[in-house]
Amino acid sequence: MPVTCDYSRRVRRALITGITGQDGQYLAELLHSKNYEVFGLIKGQNNPRIDLIRTEFPFVELVSADLQDLSSLVAALEQVQPDEVYNLGAISFVALSFKQAELTANVTGLGVLRLLEAIRMVGGSSGNRIRFYQASSSEMFGKVRESPQTESTPFYPRSPYGCAKVFGHDITVNYRDSYGLFACSGILFNHESPRRGIEFVTRKVTNAVARIKLGLQETLALGNLDPRRDWGFAGDYVQAMWQMLQQDEPGDYVVATGHTHSVRDFVDAAFRHVGLDDWERFVLQDPRFFRPAEVDVLVGDATKARTELGWKPQVDFESLVAMMVDHDLNLEAGKAGIELP
Repeated sequence: MPVTCDYSRRVRRALITGITGQDGQYLAELLHSKNYEVFGLIKGQNNPRIDLIRTEFPFVELVSADLQDLSSLVAALEQVQPDEVYNLGAISFVALSFKQAELTANVTGLGVLRLLEAIRMVGGSSGNRIRFYQASSSEMFGKVRESPQTESTPFYPRSPYGCAKVFGHDITVNYRDSYGLFACSGILFNHESPRRGIEFVTRKVTNAVARIKLGLQETLALGNLDPRRDWGFAGDYVQAMWQMLQQDEPGDYVVATGHTHSVRDFVDAAFRHVGLDDWERFVLQDPRFFRPAEVDVLVGDATKARTELGWKPQVDFESLVAMMVDHDLNLEAGKAGIELP
């Protein structure tokens, strides 16, 4: 379906929470390329990644607010007067959510409620109403009831993160139904990039593979290698976020590739990319990295996104892994003063 907004009438404004994460960075670039004024919400002044945003994304204007504080969100919206709000902010590391469950619930779950309430108070149902995107997650499906998962598949979360995301998703639907907000949820399956945090398993793998190839590291410790995920490229997925907010009516969309690979497959592809086919001799399984409750298989059916948004992924699994490994090879070689061939 073609884009319905007329960008010739004026410059649009977008506010992004989670601006320092991989999705926030790719989305900021996308919106800037479409001539938006881009604002990024940050908590306080001591975030170590603020300097990265200021240096690499100088077109982003930073605004101070906190998803745990409604009044600060209201003030941020009144200051920015956005046309679109993208809520990507969360305690998003699943393993950490087991250790900090209350914080995860407060930020990842209740933070959505506070932001929706702020939008409702500032301009959610006015004639030029704010359009809202909520970053929902495939982790909501957890112990899956059916495969592949669609927008109507029942949720069965298996982590505090997944539970918090279910609340955020459901309260978004509730505010849409109750107050007429233009509120969408993108149920995004796993999406990665060279900008992924090092604490996530995919980036942990590609960084370790680069270091092992360069002789800077000997082994890689991982948890369960059997879980299967539907992995795509974050740069593709932010395109779907934007497309959702350009429709005539709000809705919820699964965003996924429809293909599943195990953690073992990811490890194998990463090592093969640097010519190390015998990866088993480098990888150790460490019980410390096993989760209390595991999600075995996630794979999405993005038929609705394809038909209504015209969206489809551009980067396949092997290309994604190669992109991430190549980035980390250059990164680690640069740090160590090693000249790559």
